[in-house]
Amino acid sequence: MLSAREALAGLREGNLRFAARVRGSDDLRVYPQRTELDMTQEPFAIVLGCSDARVPAEIVFDQGLGDLFVIRVAGNIVAPSQVGSVEFAAERFGTRLVVVLGHTQCGAILATLEELRRPNENQSRNLRSIVDRVRPSVEGLLATELRHDENALVRQAVRANIRASVDHLRHGSQVLEQLIQDDGLRVVGAEYSLETGVVEFFDGAAE
Repeated sequence: MLSAREALAGLREGNLRFAARVRGSDDLRVYPQRTELDMTQEPFAIVLGCSDARVPAEIVFDQGLGDLFVIRVAGNIVAPSQVGSVEFAAERFGTRLVVVLGHTQCGAILATLEELRRPNENQSRNLRSIVDRVRPSVEGLLATELRHDENALVRQAVRANIRASVDHLRHGSQVLEQLIQDDGLRVVGAEYSLETGVVEFFDGAAE
């Protein structure tokens, strides 16, 4: 199994290929690879990403079948089921890198900012559950000068939400805390640019 450092390097290299439109994987390998994976899997990274259709982790990082254990939810938020999924993969497969992958112009962030400015009494309680998880990381930004610059506000809100999810995974699970302390598990934040196709790793990636 790859170390967290090796796994991170693999994701960086794959994203560079994707952004440069140079695919490293051969589509013809998918079919024999599929049969090899019918009994087991050894993902080298866990990705908790947004459900946005424009940000499929396997494509963004130019990886194939069995390479990534991907959890997708609007706003890349962290709720108990997401924590449990990360715990499962980290313990069961020995995967040592977790990436929280957000992206520019995230719809969940935009919806949360809209709700904070103009509360909607008729909002679906299910959608509200997502907004309520994003809210603590972005609410304070509306009290700063960023409220006068919409683009800057959204950029900072996306980053703040990613960092909040990273922090939740690092400190909201005894299982993950133990793996971080004893077994080299690393949880990092990353942001995918819809404009350039480039992923920037920024929270914990330099450790």
